[in-house]
Amino acid sequence: MVQEVHFTSRGLDGFYAAPLGAVTRRLLRARLRALWPELTGREVLGLGHAGPYLRLWRRGAARLVSATPHALAVHHRLAPWPPDGRSAATLVEEDRLPFADLSFDNVLLVHGLEAAENARRLLREAWRVLRPEGRLLAVVPNRRSVWAHLEHTPFGHGHPYSAGQLARLLDRSLFAVERREHALFVPPFPWRPLLRGARAWEAAGRAVAPQFAGVTLIEARKSVAGLIPLRPAPARVRVLMPQGG
Repeated sequence: MVQEVHFTSRGLDGFYAAPLGAVTRRLLRARLRALWPELTGREVLGLGHAGPYLRLWRRGAARLVSATPHALAVHHRLAPWPPDGRSAATLVEEDRLPFADLSFDNVLLVHGLEAAENARRLLREAWRVLRPEGRLLAVVPNRRSVWAHLEHTPFGHGHPYSAGQLARLLDRSLFAVERREHALFVPPFPWRPLLRGARAWEAAGRAVAPQFAGVTLIEARKSVAGLIPLRPAPARVRVLMPQGG
């Protein structure tokens, strides 16, 4: 039996460098690609620890920015995501993103919502920097899953959410939920025979018990309807007309 290494001793980079982390990244990338097949010409912000997943759209996107909260970077000793001509990386305060209003078409949130000190503020900042009809895609630990209750993976830390809790949180933050997906049905143990069957676990889990997935992937659209005041009905005015003689 392979001995489990406590997640916090390795951090996020260490987790993804290990066999279980490599399988996790591959499975999540497959679901993210299915939800957002291509983002040609789009400007994309990754919040949390999204750099390993932003690479999916490196060829087509107009701009990719990986924004990691200071607290997350320090706690996990994260290495900077290597930038290139179309991408950049920066450290941020989760409740004061250093971007202008309406800067991005898409926001990818990975290892962010569950670790946020104030999830509502983080989502409101994501809402602020998104353009009208912009899309948010969040990857969040599922409260019902085994992954959320074992501490040797990053999904066993922070605040997990049920699907209903996540939908209500997004709704209160002025997002309209449009799609849900599920991933990580393989049990979260670094046993190579188990990991070799990860694809079979994923297919069976989505068909039989999606409610027990390790993470929920939820796509939501920026909603502005709640901010637009209703136009008041015009006041009724009496008009006196002269009578014909």
